[in-house]
Parts: sequence; C-alpha cells; structure tokens
Amino acid sequence: MRVVLSTYGSRGDVEPMVAFAVRLRERGAHVRVCAPPDEDFARRLEAVGVPLVPFGPSARALTTGAPPPTRSATSSAGEMVARRSVELADGQRAVLREAAEGCDALVATGVPAVVGGARSVAEKLGVPWIHVTFQQLTLPSPYRAPLAYPGQSYPPEVTDVPALWKLHDRHMNALFGEAINTNRAALGLPPVDDVASFLFGARNWLASDPVLDPWRGPADLDVVQTGAWFLPDDRPLPDDLRAFLDAGEPPVYVGFGSMPMKAATDLSRAVVEAVRAHGRRAVVMRGWADLSAVDGRDDCLVVGEVNHQALFPRVAAVVHHGGAGTTTTAARAGAPQVVVAQGADQPYWAGRVAGLGIGTVHDGPAPTAESLASALKAALAPGTAERAAAVAEEARTDGASLAAELLVERLG
Repeated sequence: MRVVLSTYGSRGDVEPMVAFAVRLRERGAHVRVCAPPDEDFARRLEAVGVPLVPFGPSARALTTGAPPPTRSATSSAGEMVARRSVELADGQRAVLREAAEGCDALVATGVPAVVGGARSVAEKLGVPWIHVTFQQLTLPSPYRAPLAYPGQSYPPEVTDVPALWKLHDRHMNALFGEAINTNRAALGLPPVDDVASFLFGARNWLASDPVLDPWRGPADLDVVQTGAWFLPDDRPLPDDLRAFLDAGEPPVYVGFGSMPMKAATDLSRAVVEAVRAHGRRAVVMRGWADLSAVDGRDDCLVVGEVNHQALFPRVAAVVHHGGAGTTTTAARAGAPQVVVAQGADQPYWAGRVAGLGIGTVHDGPAPTAESLASALKAALAPGTAERAAAVAEEARTDGASLAAELLVERLG
C-alpha cells in the first residue's frame, strides 16, 4: 500500500502528518510526505525515516519575509494571497503528480490552494483522496461563523450565520479560484465553480481532540473526528534546561512558535517582566519571533526547539499563540494556558481554552508587560490548574493510530 501525504504551512501543518506517516508505516504502508522545503521539516521527517518530497518556497521565509517586490502600494492583502496561491499551486503540481503516480491514496491538508491542488491530482490519477483539517472552522456548519482568511472581511452588521457562510464562499472563490482552476486546466480537468464545496464537500477528517474541539456540523457533511495526531516524544530535554527546571519552582513557559510577532525586542522584555511580576522564572522559546533574554539574570532561560511533551508538565503555565498543536499539547499536559492569539484559527483555540476553564485569553495580539501579567494572574490561580489537570485526563492520545486504521480499512 502506497500513501502520499500533502501539506503546506507552518510546523503545525507538518507535525501531525509526521505522526500519521509513522502510524501508517507501522501498518505496512509506504509513505511519502510532500511539504515545504524548510530544513527543520526535512530533519523531522528524516528522524522518523519518512521521505520528504519538497515543493514551493520555504514556509518560514514566506511567513516572516517582506512582501514580494511586485506588490504595489495599492495591492490588497487579498490580491497578494491570490497571487501567492497561484505560485504555490504551480510549484506543487508537477511534484505532487509525480510523487502520487501509482499510489493508493492521497491525504491532504494545508492552505486551500494546496489542498485544491492535491484533490485535482487525485482526480487526475483516479486515486482516493481525503481532506484533513486540524480544527473545525474550515468545515461548513450552521452553528458557528466561518474562519476569515487573509484578505477577507465580513461586514460587522452581518451576524446571521448562513449569510456569513455565503460571503465566505464568495471570498473563497475570489482568493483561491484562480489557483485551483489554473492548476486543473494544466492537468486537463474542467474548472470548478464553487471552491468551498470542491475542498470540503467530500471525505473530511477532523484531526482534533473531541474534548477541546467537539464537532458540531450538518449531518449531511462527511466528517470523521479522529482525535489529534501526535507521536510520543521521548527526546530528552537539554541538560541546561533540565538543570534550570530542577533549580527552583516550576517556571512559566513563553513561546510563539511559527509566529513572527513584530517588535521582538520589546516583546522579549514584556514577556520576561510579566513573568517576573508574579515572582516566577521564565523559559522562553526563541521561535520565529526570535525572542531573547533581556539581561543576564539567572531567572530566565532561552531555548530553541525542545520536547514540549516533556517540558509542559513541568511548568506553571504555558503562554503561546494558540496554534492547534501547542494548545493540545499543553492541554494534554495539564498546564494552564495564556493564549496570545495572532489570527487564523488562534482566536478560536483561545476561546476554547477560556471556555473549558483551563486558561485565559490575552486581550489583543501585542502583549505589554502589564497586560500579560494581568492574563497570567488568572492562569496561575489554583482553580485553573485543577481544571487543567481534570481536562488532561479526558484528552485522547490515539488520534493518529485511529486515522491509520481507518485508512487501512478503507483501502481493504
């Protein structure tokens, strides 16, 4: 059995596919992952023995770099998204078609243009395809408003959920229709008129924890919630981090993952001062925001990429951007959370954290020392820690295994 997995995005879009690839391989499948060419993604896949088929530009460079020089001062964010989507689809097409030739299934996630490209390649090759999402906001539902993509905005006076979804579908056509249909034309396939139905109207897997993200949607939409996709991480913590943890009370972890977070120098000072305001030590993850220590005091340790599964059970709270992976890892560890949401699905995860009582939401995307200290006060309250520990007992740990079993059964 040969399976190709396709994704494009930050680490949160790649890491779950690593877990799924490993679980499929344990069941005898030959797996390849088409993903961005970033070195950290390549190293991660190499570590588990899964081949990477790279395509497109570096996801980190695309996220943190300046706008392309062809963008005029009057170009809108939507125009930039549409143009980059065409470029991504062009870069994906030849690579994915060759990688998927003769495969038994194609499983895709990531940005819409890449998901649409994967479905078109699967259609061209006549192989089964499954769309995966790591949160439910992209799936149509009468129970909540849709996710707003870059370049989208909804009139504040429109609050009716069905009306918002109609606007969403029009935006999807405007942002991603050219990329998807240019791709389909190059493959000799007819155009699609409704991008949203094309992407989400067939088989969907919701790879999120049902406690953190309980699915609510229409009965006629094909959605299977598998649980979140993780691998047990047995990597030891670095010696200096272990020594720091052992030297005192549990510190507060602060890290914003793949978020660039503008004004990183001021941000570094803000997060350290906010933690010190509560008499706590800080573990600060450098990340794509390039956070740093603000002075030479021994109550702050700056780290690179480390094993969150080993670290989070040993901290007093986790301050983060609200990505699906970090939110779920902190919840499974029983660590209280402060979510400083930046955009996309992160406000949703912030709301889930607050709604479950396992943490709090920072007011706005740009924390100051005072605002972050205020949010930390609620997260560090004893009741929050007790609730976080209780929710941790309910979280699932077998999502990737269940998904692998489902695919093996489907393929016979």
